[in-house]
Amino acid sequence: MKKITLLLFLSLTICLSASAHSNNKPNHPIKSTHLDTATFATGCFWCTEAKFQQLRGVVKVVSGFSGGHVANPSYEQVCTGTTGHAEACNIIYDPTKISFELLLQAFFVSHDPTQLNRQGNDVGTQYRSAIFYHGAIQKQKANYYIAKLNAVKAYKKPIVTQVVPYTAFYKAENYHQNYFNNNSHQPYCENVIQPELDKFKAAFKDKLK
Repeated sequence: MKKITLLLFLSLTICLSASAHSNNKPNHPIKSTHLDTATFATGCFWCTEAKFQQLRGVVKVVSGFSGGHVANPSYEQVCTGTTGHAEACNIIYDPTKISFELLLQAFFVSHDPTQLNRQGNDVGTQYRSAIFYHGAIQKQKANYYIAKLNAVKAYKKPIVTQVVPYTAFYKAENYHQNYFNNNSHQPYCENVIQPELDKFKAAFKDKLK
């Protein structure tokens, strides 16, 4: 499914989900004094970070590692594929300005969730597609959208995204943080991240900062 078609489908799904869970009470503005976190793996975390930084309501994106069995791994260790970790991002957001549903929408648009243990030329379990959920609600919503997308055959192949509980998250080395903005002329940034970022920004043009 083309990204724009997928985006429209996800938007409709989000609306239908909100309606289905409505209790018919008046909608009042949510006055939240706290931030929330979504933890996603969509391949190389440089690309994940660059995309989610664009969204209005996202306060901070931290690149790191999650889902493995090695404590405090280095980037070099994770790259061997032996730590069990995926390159992931903690996306810290203001739920009064952006919903977890919209973040899920961005998650599915931002990468190919049918590729097992890879994204493009980046190959290995560290590049797997994963949602590390924080609580039962995030788990329910993630599984709901995956089931819907598979039911309508939104992709040519089934979604292989892991939906697993958030446990530990290890922040990557400082040079990985804000990588694209600090290294925009690096070949990988110019040839891989920039084209993907342009597509992402076009798809979410009314949701950008």
